[in-house]
Amino acid sequence: MTEFATSILFDEAREILRQVAATHRLPVEHVALARAHGRVLAGDIVAPIALQPFDNSAMDGYACRHADLCAAGTASLALVGEQFAGRALGLHVGAGECVRITTGAPMPAGADTVVMREDTQIDGDAVTMRAGIRQGANVRKAGEDALPGDPVLRAGTRLNAVQVSLAASLGVERLPVSARPTVAVFTTGDELIEPGMPLQPGEIYNSNRELLMGLLRAEGLEPVAWPTLPDEPERIASMLQDAASSFDVVITCGAVSAGEKDHIPALLQAHGCVHFWKVRMKPGMPLLAGSLGQAQFLGLPGNPVSVLATFLTLGRVLIDGMQGRADRPSRFARLQSGIEKMHPRREFVRGTLQVDDTGTQWVTPNAATGSHRLRAAADADALLVLAEGARSLAQGDLVEVLTY
Repeated sequence: MTEFATSILFDEAREILRQVAATHRLPVEHVALARAHGRVLAGDIVAPIALQPFDNSAMDGYACRHADLCAAGTASLALVGEQFAGRALGLHVGAGECVRITTGAPMPAGADTVVMREDTQIDGDAVTMRAGIRQGANVRKAGEDALPGDPVLRAGTRLNAVQVSLAASLGVERLPVSARPTVAVFTTGDELIEPGMPLQPGEIYNSNRELLMGLLRAEGLEPVAWPTLPDEPERIASMLQDAASSFDVVITCGAVSAGEKDHIPALLQAHGCVHFWKVRMKPGMPLLAGSLGQAQFLGLPGNPVSVLATFLTLGRVLIDGMQGRADRPSRFARLQSGIEKMHPRREFVRGTLQVDDTGTQWVTPNAATGSHRLRAAADADALLVLAEGARSLAQGDLVEVLTY
């Protein structure tokens, strides 16, 4: 096998994946709102109508003219009608008059203020209003949230429930979203046994499958788990090529280092295209990226914390980019204890987040360093991002964190 290039910097790997993803953007679909949750918006949405569409009441009470209210004393107004939430009845409020109104109901013509029911007294058709009500009180003005033509949702947004609700409030029935990538997931190694089966000496349970499937589902995807790849190059090649013919992305765990049973780098070089192999990061240095058939290919290392770190930091870059998702905002926390970093690679350290009484977010590094220490990852909820180069970080220093 021809020797691959030497390892590359983490930022180089990220930029390569961004460029690959940009040239393999998935097609746009127009989906009903009920199917838009968690999808990546593929185009800007502008308001087709005003929001609010009309002046309406923010409270149950009485709509009136502020000019008829008194600043220093009570005012008695004649009740001339009722307007409930629903179709406008065409009511008009004249001098000395008011209309009973409910929350969300359209304001009658002539009225500019709503007095809450609690600030009134009723005597037949006479309504006494307390003093000191400000002009425009309890009125929601048309267009105060958005005007027609205002951009309200931006392309690249992963839509949450509130954003889909906003689209519904504007009468938008369908949204343009990027197709979700189809993902085939493989774990590798003759030593892997499925949970529930008895272990023989030298065997371990297959935990990476559940780890990677769960991480992908958290991204709103529906990955497909394939059978475990055996340590046989011909069968590995056949199974990977089969998946690559019908999936957008193929992800493997294990068999990407330089051992005698690590067949995947050579197979990808022989049957596909290698973008890079080995990234100067810890954990996860043997990460392999390329293409095979119609699929983009990611070969993650086999240790579980390496799977976690490489997917959160670089796997997401590919998945996000193929859908045109906007960059995720960075998140930072202060170190609860100091860290001495002695090596030159970018490092991702397990840690636990907490917020103190002042609202400051802190992160406590986990003492476990081995990439096989899955329990330490389960006890944590974030990865601390430590930049390249040896460095000494003190308690209270600000560090970037990736949550999972």
